Amino acid sequence: MVGATPCASCKLLRRRCAKDCIFAPYFPPDDPHKFAIVHKIFGASNVSKMLQEIPVQQRGDAVSSLVFEANARSRDPVYGCVGAISYLQNQVSQLQMQLAVAQAEILCFQMQQQQQQQQQDHHHQQPNNIPITTQQMMNQDEKSLLLSTSNFDYNLLQQQYLNFSSTTSNNIVMQDPPKRESLWT
Repeated sequence: MVGATPCASCKLLRRRCAKDCIFAPYFPPDDPHKFAIVHKIFGASNVSKMLQEIPVQQRGDAVSSLVFEANARSRDPVYGCVGAISYLQNQVSQLQMQLAVAQAEILCFQMQQQQQQQQQDHHHQQPNNIPITTQQMMNQDEKSLLLSTSNFDYNLLQQQYLNFSSTTSNNIVMQDPPKRESLWT
């Protein structure tokens, strides 16, 4: 590379960029920050050793990984990428729980509407001179509720929600668990 601009690593290390410089293909002179962060975290000697041990066709991906990890380590020196992954997994878990709670609320609302519709339909079908007892209505409602909720365990959902909300960070606002109302009282 005689007469050419030295690669970012040779420029940072203030040395002559050799023709066969292992860094030149991966750390161009127009992006000095890329090598600076990798050098700061891993050191030039370690990066050179790593690149020499990797087949040429995989070195570009390795450099991308090193840059990503170095950036993550500069933001979070203890956990690096693992911290970012854990944070994102925690967010996914929180969103899944919020989705489950929302779905439970929707199901509860739909069951309330269905019960009200059945009561209205049942009331219109009964002759006016035969009163319907509360016990008869409760038995019908209990049957329809049991049929519609046989695949859904509210107690398990509420327990999971409570366990989850006690382990979440204070940054995220969690709503109280939905109140399970009896549809027949």
